[in-house]
Amino acid sequence: MTRRRWIADTWDEATAALHGDQAQHLSRVLRAQPGMEFDVVAGGHAWLARIASIDRDTVHFTLLHELETASTLPVTLLLSVFKFDRMEWAIEKAVELGCGRIVPVLAERTEKHLAQAAAKRAERWRRLALEAAKQSRRSDLPEIGEPTRLAAILAADQPAAGQRHSGAGEIAASSRPLRILLSETEEDQPLLRILQQNPIDAEMGGITLAVGPEGGWSVGEIALFTRAGWHSASLGPRILRVETAVIAALAVVNSCIDPVP
Repeated sequence: MTRRRWIADTWDEATAALHGDQAQHLSRVLRAQPGMEFDVVAGGHAWLARIASIDRDTVHFTLLHELETASTLPVTLLLSVFKFDRMEWAIEKAVELGCGRIVPVLAERTEKHLAQAAAKRAERWRRLALEAAKQSRRSDLPEIGEPTRLAAILAADQPAAGQRHSGAGEIAASSRPLRILLSETEEDQPLLRILQQNPIDAEMGGITLAVGPEGGWSVGEIALFTRAGWHSASLGPRILRVETAVIAALAVVNSCIDPVP
């Protein structure tokens, strides 16, 4: 039977520990006892671990040996904030598919009440990511950023003074991630073709995917992406819901990229 996997809250070279909700679930709900063995993720690695001791809010493990695991994909997902129930589902599936970082984006077409409430949802999104990481047996905890305006994200992404540029002002490909905007215009190339033509280098930041809100990116936002040197890609002729686009795009990326060792 497959062992349950936990993501440690604290660790050192030989031990790890769960605190708070995770520890209480393991000790009170699952009624774990010292000597029982579980998989524990600590420091970006998965370990076979044995429970050394349990108290009210902490479970201490002894790390026995490292386990082989599937690695994180070098993928950052810029995910526009949309209806929270469906966004939570999209975050969960993105984590299961190996996404390394998710940044909630406040776009022009993000509904006002959702944009106002997004900051208070960030911790819930992180808890969902934690559970999805454990369920999918990841060896890391993906980062969930704070909700941020698109203009601020793109401004921070601009090249620093003195960096080498190529083409229409874009930084040399060897020094920055492949950046792809998922759009719906007829002239867009298929995502798969762009990935085949532009090998992804994990050491240079991997790939950043931007998925727009319901209603799509505005004309002004597309212009911002274009000026920043992003590729514009299509997922095909059908109009997809946001959560469907996330899954489809990450499935294509998974088929074209080698995981980080």
